[in-house]
Amino acid sequence: MSTGATVRGLVSACHPGPTAVVTALSAALLLGTGATARTALLATAAVLTGQLSIGWSNDWLDAGRDATAVRRDKPSVRGVVSVALLRAVAVVAAVLCVALSLATGVRPGLVHLVAVAVAWAYNLRLKDSVWSWAPYAVSFGLLPVFLVMTLPGQPLAAAWAVGCAAFLGTGAHVANVLPDLEDDAATGVRGLPHRIGRRRSGQLAPALLVVGVAFGVLGTLHAPGGLPALGVIGVGAVAAVLAVDAGVLAVTRPRSRAPFGLSMTVAGLCVLLLVFSGSSLVSA
Repeated sequence: MSTGATVRGLVSACHPGPTAVVTALSAALLLGTGATARTALLATAAVLTGQLSIGWSNDWLDAGRDATAVRRDKPSVRGVVSVALLRAVAVVAAVLCVALSLATGVRPGLVHLVAVAVAWAYNLRLKDSVWSWAPYAVSFGLLPVFLVMTLPGQPLAAAWAVGCAAFLGTGAHVANVLPDLEDDAATGVRGLPHRIGRRRSGQLAPALLVVGVAFGVLGTLHAPGGLPALGVIGVGAVAAVLAVDAGVLAVTRPRSRAPFGLSMTVAGLCVLLLVFSGSSLVSA
């Protein structure tokens, strides 16, 4: 196997879509809050390595299930990368994440490491339980806490920002699982979406996303120096429509990845609101 093919396989195995989106949105949020270049670089690098470790560990730990389900979209199933290599790069990324997170400060670093550890807990065990949603709520909820805490004085993020991120992350989880419900069920995965079925999950995903949008809109509606109220409402309305579209597609096109893509777009629009929320992002 050529080096180029291996590198492409590793990129595919890290779940590049979510990894890139979460990292880019984190960078945008940091720059929007006025973080210094050094802080923004360190925190963004910490988020990136954390996401890489989560993505690679997911494909490493699920390699057996993916082979059973003949998931040809997975590099390990196609033989492009070995399970041993996935394990090695996941561990290396995790070690780098620890160093980079703590370089932003002990307190914010520990917050981020808890978020990453909880995501690993999903890969290791919780994805098979009724609590499969919880790691997403906790990890995404802690992300703005970490990012805001890297600012001078280590302030806390506003509660509405935490709620916005938690609901968006949970909604994205439900949307992301929907195309693989049958494959997952065949290999014994029984998370919350699997237990409540496709139709209810297709209703739950947009509901969670819309609640996340509502948190974002209400939190930024009267932010000093932020977007005009009409702009905030407009962005929120577009995000809500996309969230509902995600739910409709999840039911009508069972194998489509579009609902997850729409979920990421909704998250991006909400982060846009957060970027322009200014001081409102920091807890009073």
